[in-house]
Amino acid sequence: MTTEVLPIGGTAPGTAQTLTVRRFGRPGARPKIYVQAGLHADEPPGMLVAHHLTRLLQAHADAGRITGEIIVVPLANPIGLSQRVMGSLLGRFDLANGINFNRGFPTLANAVASDVAVGLTEDPAANTALIRAALLQANASFSANTPAEHLKRMLLALALDADLVLDLHCENLGAVHLYTLTPLADRCLPLAALLDAKALLLASDSGGQPFDEACSRPWLDLERQFLFHPIPLACCSVTVELRGEADVSHALATGDAEALIGSMILAGVIDAPAPTLPAARCAPTNLADVELLYAPMPGVLVLHRTVGESVAPGDLVAEIINPVSGKVADLRPRHAGVLFAQESVRSVAAGRSVAKIAGTEAGRSGLLIGA
Repeated sequence: MTTEVLPIGGTAPGTAQTLTVRRFGRPGARPKIYVQAGLHADEPPGMLVAHHLTRLLQAHADAGRITGEIIVVPLANPIGLSQRVMGSLLGRFDLANGINFNRGFPTLANAVASDVAVGLTEDPAANTALIRAALLQANASFSANTPAEHLKRMLLALALDADLVLDLHCENLGAVHLYTLTPLADRCLPLAALLDAKALLLASDSGGQPFDEACSRPWLDLERQFLFHPIPLACCSVTVELRGEADVSHALATGDAEALIGSMILAGVIDAPAPTLPAARCAPTNLADVELLYAPMPGVLVLHRTVGESVAPGDLVAEIINPVSGKVADLRPRHAGVLFAQESVRSVAAGRSVAKIAGTEAGRSGLLIGA
């Protein structure tokens, strides 16, 4: 293992923030896998998983079993981790402008389309190499002014040319679930099984420009634009939601790290016996068919179901209680599905999303992920 400490640009005079990068295997070798944790800096489960993953990878490296290249960024957002306000860590949004650290990544397909058009051939491997180089160049050419913009460009520079990208997150309260592009569903099923995921959520464009789509969607966009040239979906990028923010233990993190190691073995980057895949606990679900239950009024949130449970139409999932008026609002889904995430704060404002249910009928449109 080698460790790099990279300075993050744009910080105020007299201050400095850095990004730590751990590298395994041989630079430039294939397959290349990129793993990051803590892009939302107030989501600790992935950081502990990255700690245990590093330990396991070091053992494989010592035994000479890493045949490709693996990059691990154990804390992807030092900026957010420094945002403590009166004792509370606020690591999801940049306090400088209110922008979500996992939104607004550049959509690179348009930026490289004219450059790659003249070089595309009938050779998929050559096209893949051409596009990877163009994506990295386009990312490097974007101007960055704020620390968050510098950070986003740095993270993409590490991940854009990877074969597999794993972005580790968590919910407030949640069961393990994954987000990826619709055409990548079959490639993500083994990972979902290894992690015992309760939902695999698919969209070709979530609308929020998150990190995972910045890595993988350019390939889909270019494939659609250049129909007469073979362009593989060369980057499988996945957002992995590791339960809830309080689900932090060595037992859980070790199990999750071992599951990620299993996915790396299946990807061919580690030369070790393939893991036995357990039975899948979920089928792919369109992100548009996730039903969100919102608080219709402010009050005290009372949860009636546990994440990971299946719910039927009309089941009581939660209540909002106004302790002054005594008014009670029931939250019940319109469609059947799996309750995979809930709000952990028990005093909620009107309009707050308090539960997410993966079903098959909701048919939402527009922005499919929250701010």
